[in-house]
Amino acid sequence: MATSILEDDPVVSDGALVLSPDMAGTLMTPQEFDAAEVDPDDGSRYELIKGMLIVTPIPSEAEADPNEELGHLLRNYRENHPRGHALDETLAERHVFSGKNRRRADRVIWAGLGRLPKPRRDPPTIIVEFVSAGRRNRDRDYIEKRREYKALGVQEYWVIDRFRRAMTVYGRSGAPAGKTISEKGVYSTPLLPGFKLPLARLFMLADKWK
Repeated sequence: MATSILEDDPVVSDGALVLSPDMAGTLMTPQEFDAAEVDPDDGSRYELIKGMLIVTPIPSEAEADPNEELGHLLRNYRENHPRGHALDETLAERHVFSGKNRRRADRVIWAGLGRLPKPRRDPPTIIVEFVSAGRRNRDRDYIEKRREYKALGVQEYWVIDRFRRAMTVYGRSGAPAGKTISEKGVYSTPLLPGFKLPLARLFMLADKWK
């Protein structure tokens, strides 16, 4: 299984760089990115891709609401299902440390560790992305991130697409096309024994924001 390749701990200085939307396209090192700060009132998302700072807007309500519901379902599983201890932790909007890149994932899930994960050392077991509108965003979620997460050692990658009304699951050794679950389907995975994800519930929340 592949392991994450991380840079040295970030260098923190008294005059830390503060990221802002007008810095999009700035070249910087992973160490500079890791040491930078973000204004707590700034809703932008920051990523470092191939040495360049990428800035995207805050997720839309049609993405954020289903993501919060997914988090609720996962935590409810951990607290109330007899096998819920399989879920170590889940967090929304977190950076994934992939070599020199810093991807911003919609949701990360750690399972099977039996302890609190160390985000810079333990690659997520599952990564979830909610597809945004636009060809560029679609290609990024279905192609670029899939390749990167597979190389990182992520065991499952879930792409939840409200436009196609389906979810595609890519596994470590699965077919490149992935496994597609329809809008009315319910997904389960051996990584989270007993957990069931009703996709219609997520799409219903996305639809209400239209």
